[in-house]
Amino acid sequence: MIATEYLLSLFVLWTVTVFIQYIFKRPGKKPAGYCPPPSPPALPLIGHLHLLNPVAYKGFHALSNKYGPLLYLRFGTYPAVLVSSAPLATEIFKALDVHFSSRIQSPFGENLLFGSSTSFFNAPYGDYWKFMKKICTTELLGTRQMKKLKNVRREEVVRFLSKMLEIGKKKEVANMSAEILTLANNSSCRMIMSARCSGEDNQAEKCRALVIESFDLAGKLALCNIIGPLKRIGMWYIRKKIADVTKRYDELFENVLVEHEEKAKREGPDMENKDLMDILLEVYHDENAEIRITRKQMKNFFLDLFTGGSNTTSDAILWILAELVSHPAAFKKLREEIDSVVGTERLVDEADIPKHALFSSLC
Repeated sequence: MIATEYLLSLFVLWTVTVFIQYIFKRPGKKPAGYCPPPSPPALPLIGHLHLLNPVAYKGFHALSNKYGPLLYLRFGTYPAVLVSSAPLATEIFKALDVHFSSRIQSPFGENLLFGSSTSFFNAPYGDYWKFMKKICTTELLGTRQMKKLKNVRREEVVRFLSKMLEIGKKKEVANMSAEILTLANNSSCRMIMSARCSGEDNQAEKCRALVIESFDLAGKLALCNIIGPLKRIGMWYIRKKIADVTKRYDELFENVLVEHEEKAKREGPDMENKDLMDILLEVYHDENAEIRITRKQMKNFFLDLFTGGSNTTSDAILWILAELVSHPAAFKKLREEIDSVVGTERLVDEADIPKHALFSSLC
């Protein structure tokens, strides 16, 4: 009891001290031309956190309706800009892409994967960032590569639908979140390193588990970034966990890289069915390449692709399914459109999407 009262007293004392420091802290000098977007009223320490809804996108929607499509927000000590307008978002990601390409420096420095400047996601604008962006747009998301990997995506969709059919025949309840996440993970893994991230392959399963742990740690890291004076304590608390995940991730992808290098030696320069890892290894070994990349940069790049292409894709699919279930009339209209164009004897193909007015709007 005494210990509890003592800890409570320390916490109250710390809170009062921080609050006083915050009130009397002299604001830093603003740079010339500094003109942030409009901002709703904020509270000390927490900023605009009190304005958020437990469902993030609903909270952002309410804020944009009340204050406008472009807002400056502060989550604790973390500044952010909320854009709720398609034309503004288009301008930011096209005309002003360079100005929004950099990220804040990681509190962990350069010795760990998360937040390191060797990561494409966190790299400052420069030759490396431009080169990796070109790799993404040409070798992973380009029209030629997307057509080349069409069968990979179709195989994973068929695998997913077969699993759903099997569950339905057994009259069991399907965990759609888990199954759709598996679909997204497997599709990303096969396009990047020609292996599923969920299945019998031990390395692929380790990769899937590490991606899940990475998301958990990323959430904790984001929390540490917004809690201001407690940031150092939070960083100290998760540092060992991040170091452990980093070490396991590094070992896993070093093995995968070595396997791809051995395959390239066996099959020679005319090797067929190259994945993104094979392409990056060619750049890595090419002394006359446009830019020399390191193994650490490759590993960070793959981590960015896995984390960016798994949960985001599965969340979008789940959201679409939830909206269709919530709007039976629209769901019925969509099914009728698919039946009229594709029929009932085969699956929908990617080439069919442009033929569907309603279905293409969902994709």
